[in-house]
Amino acid sequence: MALFDLPLTELRTYQSASAMPDDFDDFWAQTLKEARRHDLNPRFAPVETGLETVRVLDVTFNGFGGHPVKGWLALPAAVTEPLPAVVQFIGYGGGRGLPHTHLLWASTGRAHFVMDTRGQGTRPTSVGDTPDPAGTGPSGAGFMTRGIEAPETYFYRRVFTDAVRAVEAARAHPLTQETRTTVLGTSQGGGIALAVGGLVPDLAAVLPNVPFLCDFPRATTLTNRHPYREIGDYLSAHRGKTGQVHTTLSYFDGVHFASRATAPTLFSTALEDRTCPPSTVFAAYNAWAHPDKEIEVYDFNDHEGGGPYHDAAAMRWLADRC
Repeated sequence: MALFDLPLTELRTYQSASAMPDDFDDFWAQTLKEARRHDLNPRFAPVETGLETVRVLDVTFNGFGGHPVKGWLALPAAVTEPLPAVVQFIGYGGGRGLPHTHLLWASTGRAHFVMDTRGQGTRPTSVGDTPDPAGTGPSGAGFMTRGIEAPETYFYRRVFTDAVRAVEAARAHPLTQETRTTVLGTSQGGGIALAVGGLVPDLAAVLPNVPFLCDFPRATTLTNRHPYREIGDYLSAHRGKTGQVHTTLSYFDGVHFASRATAPTLFSTALEDRTCPPSTVFAAYNAWAHPDKEIEVYDFNDHEGGGPYHDAAAMRWLADRC
C-alpha cells in the first residue's frame, strides 16, 4: 500500500479544522457531574484463572447513568503494597475478553485495569460482558452513528463517561497508587484514552496508540474504511444532516480533549494507516497541551502500527515517568 496522506514534514505541523463547541467544557463537566450522582460502588471479586504470576479480580462499577460496567484488574501475585496503575481501553467492537489475554502490563509490576466497552464485544477472541441500556434513534450498522442526532444521546458520551469512572474504580482499590495512574489503548481504545486525558486532570501519563475518534472533519472525508465510513453511510441516507452530525461529533473529537491535556503522552501512528489516517492522529498530537510529548511513527505500516515493537517502546517510555 502506498503512502496516501500528507508528507511527514507537513504532518508535524498539521492543525485540524475541527471547531470546538463554545460549551465543550460545560457539556463534559455537567455529564460527569450527572454520572457522579450515582455511587461508583466498585466491586472486586477474585477469579480463578490458573495463572501463577498474577491474580485477577472481576470488577464491576457504575458508569454513565449508574449502569454497571465490567472490567478486569490484574495484580502481580506477590504484591502487598500499592502499585502504579495502568487503565486500558479496548479497540472497536471488542470486549474485555479473558484475563489471560491481558498479561503484559501486570508483568511490568503494575496494576492493570481493563475496561469492558458497553454494547461491544462480539469478536471471538474479545468477548464483552457490558450491555448498553440506553436507546437511540435511527443509526447505521456499528456504533459510530448511535444517537448521533445530538451530543446528549451519542454513544461515545456514555463510553467516555464510563472510562472516567473506570479510572476512579481502579484508583479505589487499595493496591493502586492514585497519583501514578496511566491510561492507554489502541485504535478506539486510544481515542478513549485521549478523551480521558482531557477529562481527568491528574494522570501520570496517556498513551494513545494509532488513536481513533480524532479530527472527524478530515477523517470522514479522507478515508473510505470503516468505522469512519459508517458516518458517511449514515449521511448518504439522512441527506441534509451533515452539519448536525458534525456538531455532535465536535463534542467527542480527540483534538479538543488533547488541547485540555495535563499529562505527558506517547502517541503512535502509521503512515499507511487508512483506518486512522496519520493526519488525524497528528491533529490530536499537535494539539496536545502538555509539553512532554512524543510520537512514534511507523513509516510502512497500516493500522497494526508498531504492534509488539510499540509495546516495547511504550514500556521503555513509561518506565522513565511512572
